[in-house]
Amino acid sequence: MSTPLLVDEAEVEVTAIRAQGAGGQNVNKVSSAIHLRFDIPASSLPEDVKARLLALRDSRITQAGVLVLKAQQHRTQEMNRLDAFTRLHELVQSVARPPRVRKATRPTLASKVRRLDGKSRRAEIKAGRGRAGLD
Repeated sequence: MSTPLLVDEAEVEVTAIRAQGAGGQNVNKVSSAIHLRFDIPASSLPEDVKARLLALRDSRITQAGVLVLKAQQHRTQEMNRLDAFTRLHELVQSVARPPRVRKATRPTLASKVRRLDGKSRRAEIKAGRGRAGLD
């Protein structure tokens, strides 16, 4: 197995912001949430990994190719920062390996027979639904 890709922390812009939602006075006074921005095209990742990241249908990736993550799950800024970087690394690792190329194969004889057998059984059921013939 290959070594995991590492994202250079110098390429990531981290901003502390106030968290949203319930939490009382702590949420209103402390900037504990983390806003992480990672510019994919300007990063030092390999070109094929960049292309696969940009091809993801992910709403967190902007038109300009900037990945925006917001972490506000935890109470402390350090934990939210760790959470944001963990999610960034997981996303990069998910596209690190190229997808396996599908090798075209032909259906087996048994699968063809099963398909045709099922079709003929279904045809018999439908034929039996017709009006009773006059004898």
